[in-house]
Amino acid sequence: MAATTPEPTPTEDQRPSRSHPARRSERGQATAEYALVMLAAAAIAGLLLAWAASTDGIGRLLDAVMQSIIDDAG
Repeated sequence: MAATTPEPTPTEDQRPSRSHPARRSERGQATAEYALVMLAAAAIAGLLLAWAASTDGIGRLLDAVMQSIIDDAG
């Protein structure tokens, strides 16, 4: 039988540490970025809806879609 060498134990600076200050401060960063992206998307959607409602854009869009469907069918 061949003897196997045990895996070396990671040193203190190689181990993942939950108390490391840089990692602790980055813990909520992804959540904050996600929240900002969602807030920006909601703001853009709100502005788009306000513009479409005030300029009758939704009606014109639906008319164009229906006309395209009718043209393709007939």
